[in-house]
Amino acid sequence: MNTFMQYAWLIPLFPLFAFIVIVSFGRQLKEGAAAVGIFFTAISFVLAVLTFLQRFKEGAIDYKFSLDWLKVGDIVITMGFDVNQLNALMLVIVTLVSLLVQIYSKGYMHGDERFPVFYQYLALFTFSMLGLVISPNLLQVYIFWELVGVCSFLLVGYYYFKPEAKAAAKKAFIVTRIGDLGLFIAICLLFWWTGSFEFTQIFDSVALGKLEPWMITLAAILIFVGAMGKSGQFPLHTWLPDAMEGPTPVSALIHAATMVAAGVYLVATTFPLFIASETALNVVAYVGGFTAIFAASIGLTQRDIKRVLAYSTVSQLGYMMLALGVAGAAGYVAGTFHLMTHAFFKALLFLGAGSVIHAVHTQNVFEMGGLWKKMPITALTFLIGCLAIAGIFPFAGFWSKEAILGAVYEANRFDLLLIALLAAFFTAFYMFRLFFLTFTGEPRGKHEAHESPGVMTGPLLVLALLAIVSGFIQTPIAPVLGDWLMSGDVGAAIENVYGVGEGHAAAWLQVVALAVSVLGILVAWLMYRKRTISSDALPEAMPWLYQLSYRKYYMDELYQGVIVRPIGWLGSLLNLFDKYVVDGLVSLVAAITRGIGALHGRAQNGQMQSYGAMVLFGLVLLIVAITLTAQGGGFLGMGQ
Repeated sequence: MNTFMQYAWLIPLFPLFAFIVIVSFGRQLKEGAAAVGIFFTAISFVLAVLTFLQRFKEGAIDYKFSLDWLKVGDIVITMGFDVNQLNALMLVIVTLVSLLVQIYSKGYMHGDERFPVFYQYLALFTFSMLGLVISPNLLQVYIFWELVGVCSFLLVGYYYFKPEAKAAAKKAFIVTRIGDLGLFIAICLLFWWTGSFEFTQIFDSVALGKLEPWMITLAAILIFVGAMGKSGQFPLHTWLPDAMEGPTPVSALIHAATMVAAGVYLVATTFPLFIASETALNVVAYVGGFTAIFAASIGLTQRDIKRVLAYSTVSQLGYMMLALGVAGAAGYVAGTFHLMTHAFFKALLFLGAGSVIHAVHTQNVFEMGGLWKKMPITALTFLIGCLAIAGIFPFAGFWSKEAILGAVYEANRFDLLLIALLAAFFTAFYMFRLFFLTFTGEPRGKHEAHESPGVMTGPLLVLALLAIVSGFIQTPIAPVLGDWLMSGDVGAAIENVYGVGEGHAAAWLQVVALAVSVLGILVAWLMYRKRTISSDALPEAMPWLYQLSYRKYYMDELYQGVIVRPIGWLGSLLNLFDKYVVDGLVSLVAAITRGIGALHGRAQNGQMQSYGAMVLFGLVLLIVAITLTAQGGGFLGMGQ
């Protein structure tokens, strides 16, 4: 019955094998490394699809397997894998996007002197992400969580000879480590309180009331801190836009569809812990809502095509967290659903941006223009991605976004609903601002653009198709995905607390959401295509507001002044203390030791007359001591 699910452990191993082969024979393979990576990732994708279909067919039946790894007294730590609704879906998403990115990269990275190294990193990342997804316990999750972070560091810093890339890689590694510390503390606390790393045992302890409410709240918030780091939630979002210094396929793979989604996946997979704490859920909801509107407002003014998409990613991840934070079946399904649709249309947008950059050799949208006629496939697929992320019917983003709005409305969170609608308007505006500036009008830069090769446009067409049709898996008429997700253990836990939710917005709210998105597109069209509204009106009327958005609310400068520089000053002070106090004391001890050694060295000079004089001197001291003792009744005259 579990024919394919019992072999799910092989899904991450095929990319690992590809990594080993490319590391061992990369110099000989050269650009043939792409074939190795694509072949083994394709096998993982096929197995992931078969596993998903088996899991979908068997409904609520999970498949779990574990082996004893360590035994410490009565405590047994296991390693294994688990196949449930959520991670079966994630396996398909990760393998599919990874496969398409690797195919695309064959054309994008053609001629790069470190071509095999790039595919090494891609294969290692795919292995790490898949290992994280099928992990059945928090310890195993944390191991792969950190490995994913290492791979992100390597891929963002791939162009290590560029100072910007090195700085971005270091920034991504350090900022995400801050969040990882929260996750690490949460894991330690949960193990201390429950005696286990296993999800099932932790959730059972919560359900049976073995943990105090404050314990659950603290653990859940700390887990969310870990998710904030990986998923770029405010205030740990600053690394993600800078990570665009990596190759564009990396942006599509890591910073759109997989790694940044790991934080959302972590919250979703530990959801039984969150639903036991209303405080933790409120933290998730409001941080997500603020992140959504905050990042969207920054995307309005950016000029770099990849940075616009980066802030769009931060905003959409905030949307997912907002959905999860409002809780209930509707919120859980909507957040997970948007995770899936976003993976497809955001990967499409990043790869489309890469196709444009590959053709025009610039990332400044104000140096592009008029590319529709020269790059029709890229333009059409990019338009589909824009329509999907803007939430236009019937594209995938419409269904997942209206599901989020419906969940927020169902929870009576009208403040968050207003934020979500405003973020939707901003998203539609800045995405079509990007589209009109890039593909319409007259060329503004000195470039001879041409359509990308088939190895690059092929993945764009596949992702464009998914951006159109994937939303139909969860509609008000046929909520297939929602019913399936709620049939598992997590769904049962949610229904025990919140009951069954509608999962979709009311008809009037769907109309409002669609109207808001259309209004954003219309304003962008009037401003950047029709030009009946001056794009300089706001910068001229309120230059401070424009600069505030363009400079990203000065968050980098704030962190530099409040955190980085004071820590640097403290480090310099401690360095001086170490150099002149700690090292000074060590040097003093060493000098005293050397001085004593020098005196002994002079005494032990090998001359008989010196030794005789020392013996005579010692004998005189002995006689004097005996004499004084005899006269005073004690040594040196001290009493008996």
